[in-house]
Amino acid sequence: MSTSTLASRPGASTVSSTQDVIALVGRLLVASLFIPAGFAKIGGFAGTVGYIASKGLPLPELGAVLAIVIELGVGIAFLLGYKTRIAAMVLALFTLVAGIFFHNFWAVPEAQKMMQTLMFNKNIAIVGGLLAFAAFGPGRFSIDKR
Repeated sequence: MSTSTLASRPGASTVSSTQDVIALVGRLLVASLFIPAGFAKIGGFAGTVGYIASKGLPLPELGAVLAIVIELGVGIAFLLGYKTRIAAMVLALFTLVAGIFFHNFWAVPEAQKMMQTLMFNKNIAIVGGLLAFAAFGPGRFSIDKR
C-alpha cells in the first residue's frame, strides 16, 4: 500500500503519529545503551584497552577508540535520527561483532556459559531492533525527516 493511499484512509494520520512517537521512543531506548557505554569507555580507557587485549584482539588502543567513536558518535546520530539507516547498520554490525568476540559463550568455562549466552542473545536481539530501523527509518521526529 502506498503512503498516499495510507494517508487518505480514515485514522491514518493517528496511526502515522503513533508510529512516529514509537520510533522516537525506540531510538531513545536503543541509544541509551550505546551513548553511556561510550562515555564509560572514555572514563575507563585503560580498562577498556585491557579488556580488549585480554580477548586477544590486535591493536586494543585503536579498538577502544573505534568503540568510543561508534558508541558515542554513531549512537548520537542514531538518537537524533541523522543518517539513521546507516547509523543503525553500523551499530548493528558493531553489536554483532562485540557479541562474537566478547560474549563467546561457546568458548568460556562452564560457570560463565549461562551469563555469556544471555549477553550474546541480548546483542542479537539489539541487532534485530537496529535492522528494523535500517529497514523502516527513524520516523518523522528525526533530522532525516526535516
